Amino acid sequence: MSTLSDLVHEHGQASEADIDWLHLVVGDLQLLADLAFADIVLWIPAKTSSFVAVTLARPSSSATLFYRDFVGQGIKPEWRTLVTEAYETVTIRDSSSADLFEQTPTRLRAIPVVRKSESGSKSENEVPVAVLTRHSNLSEARTPSRQELTFNECANELFAMIAEGEFPNLGAPTGPRRGAPRASDGLIKLDVDGVVTFASPNGLSAFNRMGFVGELEGESLAEVTSKLVENSAVVDESLPLVVTGRAPWRTDLEARGVSISLRAIPISKHGVRAGAIVLSRDVTELRHQEQELLTKDATIREIHHRVKNNLQTVASLLRIQARRSHSEDARDSLNHAMRRVGAIAVVHDTLSEGLSQNVDFDAVFDRVLLLIAEIASTHQTKAHPKFSGSFGELPSAYATPLALALTELVTNAVEHGLAGREGEVEITAERSDTVLSVTVRDDGVGLGEGKVGAGLGTQIVRTLIQGELGGTIDWHTIVGAGTEVTIEVPLSWLKKK
Repeated sequence: MSTLSDLVHEHGQASEADIDWLHLVVGDLQLLADLAFADIVLWIPAKTSSFVAVTLARPSSSATLFYRDFVGQGIKPEWRTLVTEAYETVTIRDSSSADLFEQTPTRLRAIPVVRKSESGSKSENEVPVAVLTRHSNLSEARTPSRQELTFNECANELFAMIAEGEFPNLGAPTGPRRGAPRASDGLIKLDVDGVVTFASPNGLSAFNRMGFVGELEGESLAEVTSKLVENSAVVDESLPLVVTGRAPWRTDLEARGVSISLRAIPISKHGVRAGAIVLSRDVTELRHQEQELLTKDATIREIHHRVKNNLQTVASLLRIQARRSHSEDARDSLNHAMRRVGAIAVVHDTLSEGLSQNVDFDAVFDRVLLLIAEIASTHQTKAHPKFSGSFGELPSAYATPLALALTELVTNAVEHGLAGREGEVEITAERSDTVLSVTVRDDGVGLGEGKVGAGLGTQIVRTLIQGELGGTIDWHTIVGAGTEVTIEVPLSWLKKK
């Protein structure tokens, strides 16, 4: 399925600013469909002098007319005349009589979508960037309830604002937050003074759960909410703007253990403020889940931090023991163990800094490279490290074995390849969608082809790369001088693990 931007670029001639405006309109298309109890279709003027549908929204409050998607298709002949009139006259147009759509009586309304510039004025020449059509199903016609009448009134007010370039609002929060309120969750209508003129049953129930007793209608919503939060330690500073309907903003209202998400949509007529719509939704359980996730994330980060501290303590103890050892072999073994523990600590330190359990391995390896100077200084060696490419992000389960393996390879390159001489250690990382390839190369003394070391370090590297990561590793001497070690780790295997 093509995106809105793709469809506009393919069929229309809209500017990037127009496309951004259409994205804002689409963000509230479901709200319009629910308020109007009708299907809503967004049409853009096409290069062929007709119109193409770029998105549609079906109402959750009534039966849909469109059981099949026709996004990307041209407009039907029976709709083209009314849509063209709305586009050319920049006015809302209604069909004069009911039409049949797949044997269902319908009524059509066409609303021009006018874009307002960032300066607050309408787009040049007031040429609409698109047209909305509302398709009302008349087969369900009956005496509407007060709530249905109010919802329809709200929809008509928003349609009028769309035709004047007053809605959506550029200052509104971009992108819906998790748990954003919908019309069916609770709708409160305010007049210009912030007094409630209508409250849907769900909206009233939400405030009742927070301790409000009585009817909301006739009450100032600002005064009601101020009484509910008067004993709260923390109150969102944007709350007064939302409950008075003066700003197109969202906030949470918390009282008596209940959390209500509120969204205000100011209503204006010909540029003059006329009231507001306030959508409400009980998000208590959702906020509890989010808080539990944050607590778990914080706990995991604290665990990683403590593991890192414990590992650094172990490394310090090994360093002290190495300094006090009188045996050269024992000292080397303890130093190797210290570096291995330190490599694991680096991974946990990186994990403790973020919420994700993925590791930016480039940052980890930068710290592994610092070992080269330390190792070289103890072996009367001058090593010049070079790193190119990128490892990218890796799951923590695989970052640890890879960090350990690379620590061993870098250590071997300095201790054995460059022992007592000056040289380079070059590390290259290349990553594709399926394989991570790493090459560690030095210009040292090299090794005989097929004569791979049989020490503990080599065994550790083989176990980590082949056993833990399911990869391959190969040692060979570069023509002339030096040793090259190539590692390949299958990323597809890592994802399945």
